[in-house]
Amino acid sequence: MRLIFFGSSPFALPALQACVRAHDVVGVVTQPDRPAGRGQRTRPTPVKEAALAHNLRVLEPVALKAFAADARALAPDAFAVASYGRILPAELLAIPPRGAFNVHPSLLPLYRGSTPLQSALLDGARETGVTIFLMDAGMDTGAIVVQERTPIGADEDYGALHDRLAARGAALLVEALALASGGRAPAHAQAGDDAEAARTLTRPLTKDDQRLRWSETPRRIVDRVRAFAPQPGARTTIGGYHLKCLRARVVEERGVVTSAPGTVVGTMGDELHVAAAGGGIVALQRVVPQDKGAMSGADFGRTILVRWCHGQAYPRFD
Repeated sequence: MRLIFFGSSPFALPALQACVRAHDVVGVVTQPDRPAGRGQRTRPTPVKEAALAHNLRVLEPVALKAFAADARALAPDAFAVASYGRILPAELLAIPPRGAFNVHPSLLPLYRGSTPLQSALLDGARETGVTIFLMDAGMDTGAIVVQERTPIGADEDYGALHDRLAARGAALLVEALALASGGRAPAHAQAGDDAEAARTLTRPLTKDDQRLRWSETPRRIVDRVRAFAPQPGARTTIGGYHLKCLRARVVEERGVVTSAPGTVVGTMGDELHVAAAGGGIVALQRVVPQDKGAMSGADFGRTILVRWCHGQAYPRFD
């Protein structure tokens, strides 16, 4: 089929590659180049870079409604959409006769919106999945074509889950497009608990969401670390310095220490142990101190933390 592919972030790359192998991608629509990184240099999206490497036509519309005429001129049979980052207006969705197929990394109607993976990890969800659905005027509300469930590993972080579901999403997208090409893409309306769908509706996450709250339970703290690892990283402060946490585990859920939450209670092996709510303990296994590289929690605790806190016996994270 003739496809127009819409995507911007790294999550979309496996889907783009799969579409290039299986179909005729007549155009790749991505967000315009933007300043990024510490130097705020203008950079293309990862999808634009990949599309140019495949010698594909790249389109970067600012006004999507005005772009409808250009899209129509490409005579697409279908749209394939993965992590594009913008809502497609009705004028665009009406163009492809086979429809617009979107890859969403959740079990819709759960976790609609822009941050389904991080939000599921923050919630401590044990299961998620990938949904391929036909886009409509709503946000992630269209009819489901293919859906696949998968457990979330107990130690799986955002980076690992992102890459795994991006690959599965690409495979399922090709499956859905094959059904559409043969004129047999059965789709059914989303069904489920409306209250649960509303509860899990996601939002853009902020720097405050990255902040570790030591008054939370050990499980909640570890889930927050997982949700932001490896980038941008969950963060905490101590002695006026910043610490990024990349990997952590629950040592004890409750009732083993009387120290205030956030208090460093010692090191064990490669870990730095910190008190949490209810007398529980969290082990920081991999951290990035301010202006330093990644290191084990124990190495941080025995060296940099001592300097930061001037040798204080039991320093406390904010």
